[in-house]
Amino acid sequence: MTQRTLATFMLALGLATLAGCSSPTVITLNDGREIQAVDAPKYDEDSGFYEFQQLDGKETRINKDQVRTVKEL
Repeated sequence: MTQRTLATFMLALGLATLAGCSSPTVITLNDGREIQAVDAPKYDEDSGFYEFQQLDGKETRINKDQVRTVKEL
């Protein structure tokens, strides 16, 4: 019985840790539109684009020149 309890506790702790890693982000564009992302966007210096995943799961790339601000919620 204690092994099952320990395994359940470890699983819950692992899931809580993973949930704490992502922080929703709002990306505001120069034209005023706001895009919500699952996590902070990654900037690719070679291409000059921000890459991120939207809340609906769609992978998106936006040119750095179109981005006004990036804020965590």
